Amino acid sequence: MRVTLRIMRFDPEKDSKPHFEEYQAEVEPTDRVLDALNYVKWHIDGTLTYRRSCAHGVCGSDAMLINGRNRLACRELIKNLSQPITIEPIRGLPVIKDLVVDMEPFFAGYRAVKPYLINDEPVPDGRERLQSPEERERFDDTTRCILCACCTTSCPIFWGDEGYIGPAAFVNAHRFIFDSRDRGAAERLEILGGHEGVYRCRTVFNCTDACPRDIKVTRAIQEIKRAIALGGP
Repeated sequence: MRVTLRIMRFDPEKDSKPHFEEYQAEVEPTDRVLDALNYVKWHIDGTLTYRRSCAHGVCGSDAMLINGRNRLACRELIKNLSQPITIEPIRGLPVIKDLVVDMEPFFAGYRAVKPYLINDEPVPDGRERLQSPEERERFDDTTRCILCACCTTSCPIFWGDEGYIGPAAFVNAHRFIFDSRDRGAAERLEILGGHEGVYRCRTVFNCTDACPRDIKVTRAIQEIKRAIALGGP
């Protein structure tokens, strides 16, 4: 079948501002948006620029605005989308070229919450740090983040405040705050309780709606707020 793609283009070397260009792509109904973008790049216009890697919804590199919603291009089937299919870069981050954005502000927020296990205590009996299935289940939902930035760049607060730590960082902080093996919760909660932390969230639920992994982002944010209020997880 033939589909029409309406793609936002921007080349800083020759464009003063972004603009839309239309392309016709030959694809199957069960192909994904990424397949259509590949068709355009490989057969029509090799200058089209976008990120992609695994093409299986795991790496998170091909997040973009598709028909007005943040999605992964490798997961969206052509047959489920109305035409023309409008494709734009995710919002709130500087556009480098076409659909490629500068992810540094996003990763700055991620690094700020110390997204790693903090525990200087000796390992018991020289073995691994064990936890029960119930302890593991406590933070299971937030382990599924793939750092695609769909949640953060769907957030109105982030659009207007580059310093806002953002939903993805909150999710990754949650993953360690509620990990029974971790000892860094107090450090993270102090950061998250600051001016650019969880209390800037307005509970719009855009982040939860945008997550391609169905993580309950807003719930995780509320649980962090509760932990701050109670002085710990």
